[in-house]
Amino acid sequence: MDVAVCVKRVPSTDTRVKVGASGTSIDPTGVQYELNPFDEFAVEEALRVKEKTGGGTVTVICLGPGDAQKELRNELARGADKAVLLKDDQLEARDAYSIARALADQIQKLNVRVVMMGKQAVDRDNGHVGSMVAAMLGYACVTEVVKMEIQGDTARCEREIEGGAREVVEAQLPAVFTAQKGLNEPRYVKLPGIMAAKKKPLEEVAAPAVAPKLTVVEMSLPPARQAGRFMGKGKEAVPELLRRLREESKVL
Repeated sequence: MDVAVCVKRVPSTDTRVKVGASGTSIDPTGVQYELNPFDEFAVEEALRVKEKTGGGTVTVICLGPGDAQKELRNELARGADKAVLLKDDQLEARDAYSIARALADQIQKLNVRVVMMGKQAVDRDNGHVGSMVAAMLGYACVTEVVKMEIQGDTARCEREIEGGAREVVEAQLPAVFTAQKGLNEPRYVKLPGIMAAKKKPLEEVAAPAVAPKLTVVEMSLPPARQAGRFMGKGKEAVPELLRRLREESKVL
């Protein structure tokens, strides 16, 4: 079965983010980038779908700058068959709609029945793109998937819902699935895969220009945390703690 996986290049999760001079995006100076962590589960599941259905291809699609070829090559080394970079050096100017429209247009060219992506990108954390892509394609959509089985044209999935519970749903293909942590255990990239990736096709095309519907007007870091205050030791400190919680913090 042919599968498309949408991935994103994001700042490393241990990066100390600074707001750029424009005040509407982060300062890229010294920032290390990596594949969005949730997308690793999406790629792994796509590879498993291909293996379980006995054939097909896995195409990894990334909307981003030319440097994103590094992340795409890594996923080719992991086992994907081909990759497409929708090159856009001004990704920060796009909103979820603009990103989804560009991805959906590319997916339409592939004629796939399964589309995978992470449940959200850890840079913006809005989780909108998967649902938007599905709506634009007219596909079914299952979000935050933690278990997935495909039989014929039906996908049976478990997804996380509020309260730590899970619900089981069935979707008719074609469909978009967004991966939650725990869906699988992503495989490691091995040396033979790295060597093979050099010969796999990686197509670079200009991303279509799509006007955003939402514009960031200001970006700021959260205020610094106040230093902790020591109330004393043992039970003698309890009355003072209760007083401050009641009179200062207003939580009692």
